[in-house]
Amino acid sequence: MENAVDLFIIGGGINGAAIAADAAGRGLSVTLCDKGDLGGATSSASSKLIHGGLRYLEQYEFTMVRKALREREILMKRAPHLIQPLQFILPYEKHLRAKWLIRIGLFLYDHLAKRTLLPRSRSLHLKKHILQAQFNTGFSYYDCLTDDSRLVIANAKSASEQGATILNYTEFVGTTREMNYWKIELRDTFSKKISYCYAKVLVNAAGPWINEVQKKINPHKQFPIQLVQGSHIVTKKLYSENHAYILQNQDGRIIFTIPFQRQFTLIGTTDHTLTTHLDNLQVGKDDIDYLCSLINFYFIKKISPQDIIWMFSGVRCLQDHPAENVSTLTREHKLDLTIENTLPILTIIGGKLTTHRILAEEAMQQLNSFFPKMKPAWTAHTFLPGGRLHQNNFIDFYQTLLRNKPWLPEDLAYRYAKSYGSDAYTLLKNIHSISDLGKSFGSDLFEHEVNYLITHEWAKTTEDILWRRTKLGLLISHSVQFFHDS
Repeated sequence: MENAVDLFIIGGGINGAAIAADAAGRGLSVTLCDKGDLGGATSSASSKLIHGGLRYLEQYEFTMVRKALREREILMKRAPHLIQPLQFILPYEKHLRAKWLIRIGLFLYDHLAKRTLLPRSRSLHLKKHILQAQFNTGFSYYDCLTDDSRLVIANAKSASEQGATILNYTEFVGTTREMNYWKIELRDTFSKKISYCYAKVLVNAAGPWINEVQKKINPHKQFPIQLVQGSHIVTKKLYSENHAYILQNQDGRIIFTIPFQRQFTLIGTTDHTLTTHLDNLQVGKDDIDYLCSLINFYFIKKISPQDIIWMFSGVRCLQDHPAENVSTLTREHKLDLTIENTLPILTIIGGKLTTHRILAEEAMQQLNSFFPKMKPAWTAHTFLPGGRLHQNNFIDFYQTLLRNKPWLPEDLAYRYAKSYGSDAYTLLKNIHSISDLGKSFGSDLFEHEVNYLITHEWAKTTEDILWRRTKLGLLISHSVQFFHDS
């Protein structure tokens, strides 16, 4: 049938983008749509970590943690520009968890999966000029920091390079069966123009919106899920050292303080059942007070709501299980393959940023019977776009970029290297001076990069550019506009 694809994916977050990339690389024709921006919701509202999930060992989630730790190693090699090692320090709070329990947990974290790229955990004495005096001992372990929005974009670019069609700001309206295909109705978010396409298989990767999408497919079926809201705040740097803290609270939850965009500290996350509409998320006063209070309990330097530079909130779509505390709900994903109108649909429930690649691989295994001629799994040993750095060494790559482009200011070269990796050379093709980058919008954002993001990375609104593709909204005046945003 004309205008038909093998796979149509609803949802342009990390899971949808990863499935699109994996499927396209196996030779399938793929279209992905999202009613908003790529990674515009949950996938850009994370704690920016690639990690096994140390705290999930307390819920005996050994299989999930082992899988995530394996993926951590793979992803560090796939995208060394986007994923970097980060030391975490856990101050010892004697009233919460015993030292022997923490040591056992860290031993398991070190040994559940093969670890070749990160140091092992250890005990340490803490610097007294940062934390309150009672926190004089602690523990150190390593995980990884990432840019979640750019990780989504890298997967979408991988899919596009393999022939997939990527449609952000394109809403899935509904579908019917026509002959042996799904007939899919789409609506452009801006123009409201309606279009149609056909697919053999539907993938519902809409995250918190999976049941809203399911209503458009079969209103008589809904998935048992729990929607959990998590909020973060960003302040100026709380400390100069380039490590994170993992802080325990009396309620059993933990929060992180994470170095963010070189000048800031990211603090989060909270966990509570969603009580508002998905499209009207806000960081509540209780969340702000909770995060500030825990920071002030541990740190000498105090913060208040007035110190918050940015805040954001996201919603996790988790499997529904009885739990008194939503923070203990499993983050393990579930893939539900069903037949609607004699046609297949695969629904993605749950998951973690860290396990997006293996989730996509498992999704393709589920669909193998529908595409018996598709190529084998391929993503574990290939680079994401921009990830092909010499010996996977980001610092060497950054320094080489500076030597090759001596006219680039160091901070700008660093941002280009971190954001685009080896694709920085594509961005800078035929650019020989700062003046060649065109109009400056402030904070080293130039017209040339904006055009690149529109042409190569599906940017369609000012928010896409300032808050997801670059994070320069933290530094640039909010009055800057690149589009007549709808």
